[in-house]
Amino acid sequence: MPADDTAAPAPALARARAAADALAVRLAAAGRRLAAPAAPPRPPAAAGAWAPVGAGPRLAPGLARRTRTTALRKAAVPRGRPRTRPSGTPGPPRGSGVRGLYERARRAWDRPLTAYYVILGASMLITVLGLVMVYSASIIKALELSLPATYFFRKQFLAAVIGAALLLFASRMPVRLHRALAYPLLVVTVFLMVLVQVPGIGHAVNGNQNWLYLGGPFQLQPSEFGKLALILWGADLLARKQDKRLLTQWKHLLVPLVPVAFLLLGLIMLGGDMGTAIILTAILFGLLWLTGAPTRLFAGVLGVAAVIGVVLIRGSANRMARVACLGATDPGPGDACWQAVHGIYALASGGWFGSGLGASVEKWGQLPEPHTDFIFAITGEELGLAGTLSVLALFAALGYAGIRVAGRTEDPFVRYAAGGVTTWITAQAVVNIGAVLGLLPIAGVPLPLFSYGGSALLPTMFAVGLLIAFARDEPAAKAALAGREPRFGGRTGVSWMSMRRRVKKRPSGER
Repeated sequence: MPADDTAAPAPALARARAAADALAVRLAAAGRRLAAPAAPPRPPAAAGAWAPVGAGPRLAPGLARRTRTTALRKAAVPRGRPRTRPSGTPGPPRGSGVRGLYERARRAWDRPLTAYYVILGASMLITVLGLVMVYSASIIKALELSLPATYFFRKQFLAAVIGAALLLFASRMPVRLHRALAYPLLVVTVFLMVLVQVPGIGHAVNGNQNWLYLGGPFQLQPSEFGKLALILWGADLLARKQDKRLLTQWKHLLVPLVPVAFLLLGLIMLGGDMGTAIILTAILFGLLWLTGAPTRLFAGVLGVAAVIGVVLIRGSANRMARVACLGATDPGPGDACWQAVHGIYALASGGWFGSGLGASVEKWGQLPEPHTDFIFAITGEELGLAGTLSVLALFAALGYAGIRVAGRTEDPFVRYAAGGVTTWITAQAVVNIGAVLGLLPIAGVPLPLFSYGGSALLPTMFAVGLLIAFARDEPAAKAALAGREPRFGGRTGVSWMSMRRRVKKRPSGER
């Protein structure tokens, strides 16, 4: 018998109503769970544990723990505040490799006292190594002159002790006292340089009339102090003109700086000392460069100096012979290039690590002036390439630290004086080492702080003391040094990092 069509929809309607009721119950239960306070986290269930229907997907135990920890940390830190690491929590690992080394070196170099330590350490190392090499290079020369073997070393050591006292004195002097010394030092130096040209008072050494005898074995070369006098006087002059905004005019930029420099150059050239004149010219150009002289003006002064130099060189057979020995590998006719060639022989025979202290062959009468102008050649022979590169690295560090001091200050006098001293030391080192390597003519200038000669060592060490004083005078460096002074029962102050943050609150010379 066929089914009744009117009764067929009743079971389907009942099932639909039951499903709707079940869905309503589930929605009501879900609403109650959302309105209720959060329950404590359940312990992680074992793998394969039963979960009630509708409980949703279960997370892995480790992922659930990390999710809850992250949520708690985010809830504990208010918005808008930076999250800080707890004091006992280790920080992220520092960079490794070349980049990490570069970052650590950059942070160390950026410390306030870095220039102070580099200038002091490099200058002391150069001086001490110079004393060792003067002793080694001068023994044979002293015996040839029937003098004690330690004759030149004792004189250089005495000059180094006096120079160390001058360095300490200059490093502790305030800047205003350095400026006060500028004019008296210039007047005294010019007077002594005039006195050198007086017959019977001045004395000639190796054809140059530029020495004054002080009695006994002591003598003085006033032209060495002329470098320091020009730097201090020129820096004070340019600083005062900059304060009055006069350096934008050519006449104030050149007068009286250039005429006074030419006066010193004329007195030096009267004695025939071309090497010292070259260094003094480099100092003058350094001061003009620091003032921001226009290119045309700078090129004009450089052109005039070049013309004068060419005339002086062509007017002297000795200077022409020195120019002709550039790059020579053979002494030539009449041994005209003997000194230049034997300097190359000394460097070539040193090898990587040299023949050892005191084992030089060239100092046994082959190389003239082994303890003065060509001491770098003896250093290469006895200490090898490693020794010469160490000397070059020390001079490079000293020069770079001087540039840093000149670039970080807002005091114009400090900038000009620091730049002038750096130009002096680096230019003289380049001229001396270039002559030993055969790349420049032999100018007869000593290697600063390294070669034998008290007249050259004393003003140079005083100039290094100026750099140290200027490095200590930086605001951040002064704060760092003040923080190291003992107080409160011997406890020291805060670290340089906190002192640096404190200095940023007030005007500073740091750039």
